[in-house]
Amino acid sequence: MSIAEIRDRIATAARAVGRDPAGVTLIAVSKQQPLARVEAILSEGHRVFGENRVQEAAGKWPEFRARFDAVRLHLIGPLQTNKARQAMELADAIHSVDRPRLAATIARIAQETGHCPELFVQVNTGEEPQKAGVLPAEADGFVATCRGMDLPLAGLMCIPPVEEEPSLHFALLRKIAERNGLAGLSMGMSEDFETAVRLGATHVRVGSAIFGARPAPAG
Repeated sequence: MSIAEIRDRIATAARAVGRDPAGVTLIAVSKQQPLARVEAILSEGHRVFGENRVQEAAGKWPEFRARFDAVRLHLIGPLQTNKARQAMELADAIHSVDRPRLAATIARIAQETGHCPELFVQVNTGEEPQKAGVLPAEADGFVATCRGMDLPLAGLMCIPPVEEEPSLHFALLRKIAERNGLAGLSMGMSEDFETAVRLGATHVRVGSAIFGARPAPAG
């Protein structure tokens, strides 16, 4: 599917619920994609991308940024505390703030450098033990903790369980965001981004629908 088609589908979903399509940011998730595929999307004029791993982002984006202007990079995968400084140097937004130690590390580095990306708190809406994110019952307290550290919270992020209806999780995330006065909702991926937009997503993270399936690992 072309990126223009994705944008059209986002716009249709937004208008269906009376939203301005300009209020939805399309993040092209380029993790593990060949550089040629990423460059092709850059050449089409798209400038907002998502990566899961700091190491991969560091090996890919400095060179692309030297060649293409106005690139914005979002880190959307779990973030190790020892990678926080590098993540903050690379990224315009981090979508996976999920524990007090990470929040404190980001706050300390932000004070040292005078710079902090936009931050999203990841909420584990499905309460899955293998998945990162604060539990819904703990989200309000964690948001307050982050605000107590003067962190620039933009909103919340979630990844619904694969086997469950995503709209239930999107609605829950929106409810938590609303009661905490947070405008940003990072939710929706290739299979469900239109549902997410109808339920208020401000950022959708679309990978395979734009790039196609990731290549199988060699060997």
